[in-house]
Amino acid sequence: MNPARTVTLPYYLGCPVWTCPHWCGTVYGSSSKKPQWLREYTLTFNTVEGNSTFYALPKLDVARRWAEEAAEGFRFAFKFPQNISHVPRLQYEARDLEAFLQFLEVFAARGVLGDTFLQLPPHFSFRDFDALRRLLDALPSHWNFAVESRHADWFDSASCENQFCELLREKGMSRVLFDSRPLYSRPASDDAERESQSRKPKSPYRDTVTNRRPMLRLVGRNRLEEVESYLDQWSETISNWLTAGLEPYIFTHTPDDRHAPEMAQRLHDKIRAKLPHLPSLSWPNQKPQPQQLDLF
Repeated sequence: MNPARTVTLPYYLGCPVWTCPHWCGTVYGSSSKKPQWLREYTLTFNTVEGNSTFYALPKLDVARRWAEEAAEGFRFAFKFPQNISHVPRLQYEARDLEAFLQFLEVFAARGVLGDTFLQLPPHFSFRDFDALRRLLDALPSHWNFAVESRHADWFDSASCENQFCELLREKGMSRVLFDSRPLYSRPASDDAERESQSRKPKSPYRDTVTNRRPMLRLVGRNRLEEVESYLDQWSETISNWLTAGLEPYIFTHTPDDRHAPEMAQRLHDKIRAKLPHLPSLSWPNQKPQPQQLDLF
């Protein structure tokens, strides 16, 4: 039986990884060892980006162990392998998709499979629209998927973008909202930010909702006070989503992963200020913060 979570949220909030030694004493217990980290991570957060599957699929016995360690209500949001998403015009081998779906089935069987996201490469343009449709047609309709686009065609505010969003609505899939504005809001202040700025795209800002599970990947900075205005903006949007009955997936990225949990907590605190009935976000061995009530 999966362990019980510390806090139950009405939306999914997590980080891009679950293994970070700098989280010992915060997300993990101060003396926790690496084999305990996933279980402890899932007691605080209820989702995580599974980016490792982009590079290689773990063996199925590893997948089963991950699924068994996750707390009740947790959801893994895995990334499509690059041998599917990044081959020219999505001309992948059928056996590669079959292997990925078999991997996902392990988590679906345990009730811990969240929205799986397909990240299209920068060169994948509207001329490849039919190839995208063929792949989406091949996916199981009873699972949830999201698609992240990067080529300029998908941000033309015209025919290409409209057809892309309509396809996602037709399929009941999310458009991944990738926001790197905070990262590029000022020059890099350390090596991690320089490296991140060299890799992350400057995709145009969007808050388009194509189903009831919008997915946001928000890329911040290591000095979290430098991203406050963006957290304010997104907390307003997310609060509106929740009020409308949506169930978003939110992932907070920082160039140095050590800061990602605090960025998530800051964002949640801002959402909670607008929706005070939400529980506070607490770390293991940390008592939840008392809820502040407005008396006047």
